[in-house]
Amino acid sequence: MQSGFIQFFVVMLAVLASTSLQAQTLANQAPPTTIPSQLKPPTEDIAQLEELVDEDPEEKPYHIPMILNDSVENHLEYFKTRGRDTFQRWLDRSARYIPVMKDIFKEKNLPEDLVYVAMIESGFNPYAVSWAKAVGPWQFMPATGKLYGLKIDWWIDERKDPIKSTMAAAEHLKDLHNLFGSWPLALASYNAGAGKVQRAVLRTRSDDFWDLKASRYIRKETKNYVPKYMAATIIAKNPEAYGFSTTSIEPLKFDEVVVDQSTDLRLIARCANCTYEEVKELNPEIKRWVTPPQYERYVLRIPTGRKNIFLENYAAVPAEQKIKWERHLVQKGETLAVLARKYNTTPEALRDINGIKKDRVIPGKHILIPLDLNSKTQDLSYLAINQGSKLQDILYRVRRGETLGGIARNHNVTVADIREWNKGLGRSVRAGQKIKLIVDSDQI
Repeated sequence: MQSGFIQFFVVMLAVLASTSLQAQTLANQAPPTTIPSQLKPPTEDIAQLEELVDEDPEEKPYHIPMILNDSVENHLEYFKTRGRDTFQRWLDRSARYIPVMKDIFKEKNLPEDLVYVAMIESGFNPYAVSWAKAVGPWQFMPATGKLYGLKIDWWIDERKDPIKSTMAAAEHLKDLHNLFGSWPLALASYNAGAGKVQRAVLRTRSDDFWDLKASRYIRKETKNYVPKYMAATIIAKNPEAYGFSTTSIEPLKFDEVVVDQSTDLRLIARCANCTYEEVKELNPEIKRWVTPPQYERYVLRIPTGRKNIFLENYAAVPAEQKIKWERHLVQKGETLAVLARKYNTTPEALRDINGIKKDRVIPGKHILIPLDLNSKTQDLSYLAINQGSKLQDILYRVRRGETLGGIARNHNVTVADIREWNKGLGRSVRAGQKIKLIVDSDQI
């Protein structure tokens, strides 16, 4: 038994010695000087060895951090149920405007997801009007819009323009973020105003929006604004996951042309071989039927692919069909005859253009007057005003001291109209009450 064990031990030592010798031999051999060609990486991949790989920003799920808490989930549930039809309309409309709006935020080095502020503000509706008279896709009040360079007068309202108003909104949101250093607080300020949020921050001694939300220092509307924005963004970036459908609406595309004087949009449409409605839809900031007279060179949008034919046709338009207009404030003692002599036109033309049945004009009222730029008789039959006005529902909030009669006069409607639109309305209204009005969007 002992003899067998000794023999086994001797055999094992021999095997180990042989293995060690083979390993030493391999170690002393030189490595191969070449790699077989079939094993080499492709040349084009070697050439790109130093290429930097840029992270695609689109792969980021969100450009502004999202929080999924009870408040956000409540808004998600609302959009999926009671608010489903409305949210689907917002999604459908957003397809037209989101691409061009995202480009603007990219250019200004701002998070692209800020475009969804326009979703909860207006549903991307250029003609949206709030009870407080905030207007456009970004719901600018007049003072804030003008502060950020938007022009607002009787002829135009650039708050309605999806591109110009987005540029203004981007600057406004950038300023708010610079002020607070937080996107939730910046968004709350967009809704409530920077001053109110600053006071709430001081009173709560916190720069966390969710602490402000839990306090009594901001309004309920502002408390819900940021969760509503987050819920809308979450759905809009993945609508099918929440049961919504995507749309085939084409993104906003257009050509730009410059008109050198105030020009009738119907004439523009004729020269571009398109409809008046197409021109109005591409230029929602123009409130009237003509480009604004105070601009000698106005940049106008027309359907894509029509620029060359427009320029050719526009150059051939007779001078008498290019009429500049003035909005004249009637002074005491002025009559149609006096105004006709002053502006080298006729009382009949002024009556026809302004829908005046009598010869008398009322001091303090405005009338439209065609200016005789070329000392020729204008072709007024071509430009007889039929502006194709757009009626729009608005929710109007009654101010202190207002009456039904006064509200009707201010909106060019009748008291009977208001009662028809608001069934069960009493004989009077109270301050703060909200009533439905149907008004011409161009008059807003």
